[in-house]
Amino acid sequence: MTAQRRPGWWYPYIFVAGFMVVLMVNLTMAYFANSTFSGLATDNAYEKGLAYNRTLEAARHQAELGWAVDVRVETAADHGLGLSIDYRDRTGQPVEGLTVRARFVRPTAKGFDRDVVLARVASGTYATHQALPLAGVWDVDVTAEGRDVSHHLMRRVEVP
Repeated sequence: MTAQRRPGWWYPYIFVAGFMVVLMVNLTMAYFANSTFSGLATDNAYEKGLAYNRTLEAARHQAELGWAVDVRVETAADHGLGLSIDYRDRTGQPVEGLTVRARFVRPTAKGFDRDVVLARVASGTYATHQALPLAGVWDVDVTAEGRDVSHHLMRRVEVP
């Protein structure tokens, strides 16, 4: 004689299968959470945060210099970018003896950043022409350093 199964014998299996689906979804989400973008946009953010007072002091000192800085950006075909910067002191005289460095940063993609030294093309004027690898938005971070002086500026430019 064969025993008849009771109605609803499979209900516990549905319960276990539901928990297995939830477990698999959670494991999948945990994998993607650990293997994709970490959320960090700045390296050494804590140290940079601690340096905030030094940054404010440098900005105050830069304002006290009273320099007039004229930045000209010209874009060209094939991702070309011409950057020309003219430095004048508070009396309107060109600032000489500077070493001007520019860092071109692609804010949306790593690996394309570029550091260059601008060439002196005239008294107080420094320039460079760069063929950047990608079109789109670029941040240009320029630092001019001389004897006991430093000047910093940033511009966001769009390269065709």
